[in-house]
Amino acid sequence: MPRVTPVTLPELVQKYDIFFIDQFGVLRDDAGPYEGAIAALAELASAGRQVVILSNSGRSGEYNSERLVKLGFAPGSFDFFVTSGDVAFDILSQPENSIRQGVRCFTISSGGDSNLADRLGLVSIEQASEAEIVIISGSEAEHISMDDYREMLRPAAESGVPCYCTNPDIHKLSNGSIAPGAGSIAKLYEAMGGHVTWLGKPYPEIYEHALKLVGGTDRRRVVCIGDSIDHDILGAQSAGLDSVLVRTGILAGISDEQIEELCKKARAYPRNILHHFAF
Repeated sequence: MPRVTPVTLPELVQKYDIFFIDQFGVLRDDAGPYEGAIAALAELASAGRQVVILSNSGRSGEYNSERLVKLGFAPGSFDFFVTSGDVAFDILSQPENSIRQGVRCFTISSGGDSNLADRLGLVSIEQASEAEIVIISGSEAEHISMDDYREMLRPAAESGVPCYCTNPDIHKLSNGSIAPGAGSIAKLYEAMGGHVTWLGKPYPEIYEHALKLVGGTDRRRVVCIGDSIDHDILGAQSAGLDSVLVRTGILAGISDEQIEELCKKARAYPRNILHHFAF
């Protein structure tokens, strides 16, 4: 494993101009902000650094931004909030993708969210057997079993209905523990023979979207901070960006040896390790 050294947030401020920061696992969990995270994000802004919150959320950046502000984060402490849901909308709304309005869409999400289908002008339906498109944007695997999700999606997968996963996270934080994320549900779809188009980290489109927003700057001046090796670290590496692995979120409590094994498995290595997102 390449040498990975500990780092502090003030040290990162001295080295980088632009910060791509994951939301869940870095700034907050499913209950609220991590200690020191609100002040740290504000400190980055006051230091003149550009901040993009880069999240594998199937919901829009506007929705997530409002939710973050309600938790106490200052609106001026970040410049942009980019979600995989936003990137999916940008891509799927292009004429060449030929997803016409009125197509029947079956959505797997959390909280009954059908934001992407609504924005695309699709008709939301209740049964996958009637679907022309499937969207997987969230997970409620904390109380819906993976077997139930499998049977729910089987008719569409076996019929060859195209699926778009707008939240590739394999795991999610839930009530202080970890549950299967939307990405795990999408993998069930693939295992049943269905075709899935993946949109979000670690795939390139979300990084290119964020880089355009900040002016396509020198990639050496950009750093990505996240808690997932398979998404944040691999995605940054694939985009040619430096990354920092934070020891909160889904890797909290994991040993250094286990992290090394996960990095080897993913073939993705952070440049630095950050204990937690705080000054």
